[in-house]
Amino acid sequence: QMAAKINEAHDHIAKAEKYLKTSFMKWKPDYDSAASEYSKAAVAFKNAKMLEEAKEAYLQEAEAHTNNKTYPFTANGERALEAAGMMLKDMQRIPEAIQYIERASMMYVENGTPDTAALALDRAGKLIESQDLAKAVDLYQKAASVFENEDRLRQAVEMLGKASRLLVRQHKLDEAAVSIQKEKNMYKEIENYPTCFKKTIAQVLVHLHRNDFVAADKCVRESYSLPGFSGSEDCIALEQLLQGYDEQDEDQVHCVCNSPLFKYMDNDYAKLSISLRVPGGGKKKAPASAADAGEGGAGAGEADEDEYAGGLC
Repeated sequence: QMAAKINEAHDHIAKAEKYLKTSFMKWKPDYDSAASEYSKAAVAFKNAKMLEEAKEAYLQEAEAHTNNKTYPFTANGERALEAAGMMLKDMQRIPEAIQYIERASMMYVENGTPDTAALALDRAGKLIESQDLAKAVDLYQKAASVFENEDRLRQAVEMLGKASRLLVRQHKLDEAAVSIQKEKNMYKEIENYPTCFKKTIAQVLVHLHRNDFVAADKCVRESYSLPGFSGSEDCIALEQLLQGYDEQDEDQVHCVCNSPLFKYMDNDYAKLSISLRVPGGGKKKAPASAADAGEGGAGAGEADEDEYAGGLC
């Protein structure tokens, strides 16, 4: 049965090559018929588990479609390129697979099907994530741009969210801060304010890990202009976190960062939360340090606890 499939595939290849030949009576190659034969050959090779040959047949199909200028546009060339990429994926040759899928997505954009392009880029990002985080970020950002150009902001922001999380995973915190700000702006544009609050938490965690208290504080101040932020549990928790961090109060920071609001965020942000330490380190500061922080002497620590007794911590 396997031999029959292989013979079938070779028959289709022979037919395709015949369609591409020109002669005295046949001036132009029949690209459409050749593409169809190459496609059938690819499927037969795939069924015979001959993935390398299947990939080559898909590439020949793609080339035939590309050369076929006489027919109205269909996305067959791109689909064939993407199928070649999938054969490489099945052979565990992921970086090569990604190259074909990216090429296909560029053709989808050029030929007026940007949504298909963005979805292909998203798929490529998922494929490469386990091997090359930086490339996955690049693919998700490209997908976001394609969606954004189409005013598909909900889809664009979902792609940006994937990129932000992977930037955090790579400890590229400066880039992550920029990416999360973009997400937040988009959620604001589509008036999804509760998600803006969650993005503010992510921003603050990233900035504090960058040791940039001023930037973290600014993100919270700016969020007060968002409807519903003031007085929300996100707002109260962030104010407590910033105060604890500023006063080098390890207990208060630990308490906020281990609250469900922070702990049950996306895994990459939850890790930032759990690993956050105040500058200077150590547990709750001695009274002298509390005085240094401008909190007026020995009772500051206990006063903080009383003040927030009814809050998060």
